[in-house]
Amino acid sequence: MDLPQRETALFKTILKFYEHRQYKKGLKTAEQILKKFPNHGETLAMKGLFLNHLDRKEEAYDFVRKGLRNNLRSHICWHVFGLLYRSDKNYEEALKCYTHALKYDKENLQILRDYSLLHIQMRNYEGFCDASHQLLELRPQNRAFWVSLAIAYHLMKNYDAAINVLTSYEETLKEKPKGPDFENSELAMYKNMIIEESGDIEKALEHLKEIEDVVCDRRSLKEKRAQFLLQLERLEEAEKVYRGLVDENPDCRAYIDGLLACRGYKKDNLSGNEDSQAIELIQELIATYPRSNLLKRYPLSLVNGEQFKQQVAIYLQQQLRKGVPSLFVNLKDLYTNSEKVKIIEDLLEGYLKNYLETGKFTEDREDKELPTAYLWTLYYLAQHYDRTQQIEKALEYIDKAIEHTPTMVELYMTKGRILKHTGDFEAAAKCLNEGRELDLQDRCINSKCTKYMLRNDQVSDAEKTITLFTRNDSTDPLSDLVDMQCMWFALESAERSNTTIQVQKHFNEFTDDQFDFHTYCLRKTTIRAYVGLLRLEDQLRSHPYYFRAAQNAVKHYLYLHDNPKKTQEEIDQANFANMTPSEIKKYKNKQRKAALKGQQEAESKKAQAKDESHKNQVNKKVDEDPNGDKYVNSENPLRDALQFLIPLQELAGNRIETHLQGFEIYLRQQKYLLALKALKHAHRIDAQNPALHKQIVRLQQAVSAAGELHPVVRKVIDQEFAELYSRDTPLDKFNQQFLENNKGSVPALIATSEVIYLIDSSKQSEAEALLFQIANSEYEPTRTLKNVSAAYEALVQVLKSSRGEEFKEMARKWFPHGKLFQSK
Repeated sequence: MDLPQRETALFKTILKFYEHRQYKKGLKTAEQILKKFPNHGETLAMKGLFLNHLDRKEEAYDFVRKGLRNNLRSHICWHVFGLLYRSDKNYEEALKCYTHALKYDKENLQILRDYSLLHIQMRNYEGFCDASHQLLELRPQNRAFWVSLAIAYHLMKNYDAAINVLTSYEETLKEKPKGPDFENSELAMYKNMIIEESGDIEKALEHLKEIEDVVCDRRSLKEKRAQFLLQLERLEEAEKVYRGLVDENPDCRAYIDGLLACRGYKKDNLSGNEDSQAIELIQELIATYPRSNLLKRYPLSLVNGEQFKQQVAIYLQQQLRKGVPSLFVNLKDLYTNSEKVKIIEDLLEGYLKNYLETGKFTEDREDKELPTAYLWTLYYLAQHYDRTQQIEKALEYIDKAIEHTPTMVELYMTKGRILKHTGDFEAAAKCLNEGRELDLQDRCINSKCTKYMLRNDQVSDAEKTITLFTRNDSTDPLSDLVDMQCMWFALESAERSNTTIQVQKHFNEFTDDQFDFHTYCLRKTTIRAYVGLLRLEDQLRSHPYYFRAAQNAVKHYLYLHDNPKKTQEEIDQANFANMTPSEIKKYKNKQRKAALKGQQEAESKKAQAKDESHKNQVNKKVDEDPNGDKYVNSENPLRDALQFLIPLQELAGNRIETHLQGFEIYLRQQKYLLALKALKHAHRIDAQNPALHKQIVRLQQAVSAAGELHPVVRKVIDQEFAELYSRDTPLDKFNQQFLENNKGSVPALIATSEVIYLIDSSKQSEAEALLFQIANSEYEPTRTLKNVSAAYEALVQVLKSSRGEEFKEMARKWFPHGKLFQSK
């Protein structure tokens, strides 16, 4: 239907109102047209679009669908429908709508642009490439379209085509850039990046010479030149460039590593080799750049023995006198070498003794040390003994430090960490809270204190503490933490059931938030950063936070599957068993009234929330499941668990926990081939993993008890299982071999005892006796708090033993502060 001239002009103003985000004016104008022409499809669609932006989604979809019914061949109606789906993150449906819109207007620039953005958001590189081609044909003078086409080819790994596109764009420029400007500089460096990734390093180096005059980012240019020269083994030239970079920033480790690599020293095999030439080079650099902290620290990884003692003594004294709180963190990577650990300990104990006797660290020093040097020595030694698991000494030194300076926040944080390592979470939380009260403006210790409170099950106190740093005017401070995407709190919180789902939502938001950057980065020509963003987003779910959340979710769903929640009918039947008919009738009436009251309260809250939303004009998405009810009441826990597992299999396949949890899901689904596949992946990562050992036995038992299996499945299992377990070997012998192969390992001891009970539950006493061998001296190196706690849990929960108190008494000798081992 064509509108008259007056209404056509009004419709054009509607489009302008939308562009300027004047949604209420646009809605009013649309209604003005619809009074005369109530079936005009495009106006109906635009009204729906305005309603969508005014947070009236149900009405919005109704009007857009009505508009489509009245004009199915309108590109505007289909485009608007796609915009609605896109606003709801339903990209697949939005793409279908854009495809329909392009059928009726193939050269519409805005639709094509939105169409291309959806393709890159969904990582459909071929579709993105086709759309970019069409845009470039329509607007060949637009630089962003040239760049988007080059990016499309680059991401498809068609490097030659990407380079040709950028070269063609350079040829279209009427005036060649005379000097550096950001856009041309970024294009030149991006082209160099593509050449590098194509593998032609020689060509990439030549290209750097060509673009040198137009590049603004001089640091990146030098870094790439040094990198390429090193890769091409033109070492003298590379060293010259790296020396220039070191001169600009002598505290950049990559430059120092590069400079050493030019001399033939790779960082992977350099540590501890005592190569005199490498050490001479570092000493030369220290003389040239005496203020560089990195260069002072660097030699400590290269030298051993007496030379290390001399070097570390100088370094320790300088840092202790200066009062550097991060000194222990700087030296922590040296603690893999027991010889170096002993040297550091002897030096610090010597400094402490000399200070108490003479007021100086060493006899040859003329001036006495400042009192702060004594404090930082105590502070370091406390962390040192905590690291070496000499907890009583660590507590002794940190208490002396607090007695010396009771107002220093870092001391309380360190003491809290030491107490946490003893297993006394209550004392750790109390200590952190004391430190927090010394400086109420310190957000770091506030967050750390909250975390310790949560681990001590002080949920209410933790929530009060963390909300001190949320908005003062907020009615629900905890919801502010969700808005701030505070994932560590969600992961640590055990009280709220939906915290794991919150983390998943945050990662979904990270993925959705990249949408705006597809146009922004092309417009601003920040291309290298944009490609980096796309690659980061592709690996997003390999982040430790997501890994932890997914692990927790899978464990939760496995628990729900193993312990299904009773239906209301089952609960009622159990209650009815002990009731008379009249009592049953009263019970049903009471339940009916309670259900009705609950429904009315829910509707009232929903209406109230809607009213407040409209009053405040808050246009944000409402959480439809704030309490995590869908998470707790999952109808198909194993299917939901797989939704968390699949991203881990793709992005965290190098973590054995991924495959161990995959096994747990597949075994419950009786998908034995997938369970076997998961175990084989885990076996390649760590063949002696205790959890894997137990799962191999469980799979063998499950397959043996499965009865009739498809002949092909049975054949594959027989062939592939041999890599993990020789089925001719009795399970008890296989179990004993595992323990012999892992002598001195407490986790292996736990797994072996559990498998004894798993094979034959009548051998409970044998399994218990084996677990009590943890007291033997051979297990001392791995007898950590974590492992001993796991042994206790296995004894009580898995073996169903009555010897729990006996085990606690034994464990208290090793961990006297551990709350788990305190007698009731």
